[in-house]
Amino acid sequence: MATDEDKVFKALADASRRNLLDRLRENGGLTLTELCAQHEMTRQAVTKHLALLEAANLVVTKKQGREKLHYLNPVPISDIYMRWIGRFEREKLLALHNLKKALEGADK
Repeated sequence: MATDEDKVFKALADASRRNLLDRLRENGGLTLTELCAQHEMTRQAVTKHLALLEAANLVVTKKQGREKLHYLNPVPISDIYMRWIGRFEREKLLALHNLKKALEGADK
């Protein structure tokens, strides 16, 4: 049985789903029609992606009249951040980043 965290990682593994999440981060409360507008996918494909994002609790919806509005739920991403990234101090990560950049520059 997949855990909630497994569902989040699976949902984030697909570039199309990440793109949908980016659009919802920029402009929450989008309808399915609005989400389909900038994708070269069928309406059914976008619907399937949204269903997976909803199952991972990354997208929540709200009915407003006849429309269903979609919103980003950042909580699962925050939980992953706290577990996998947050425990590292920012200064250590910055030092590693700077070292990596310096080593990459030395290779050229």
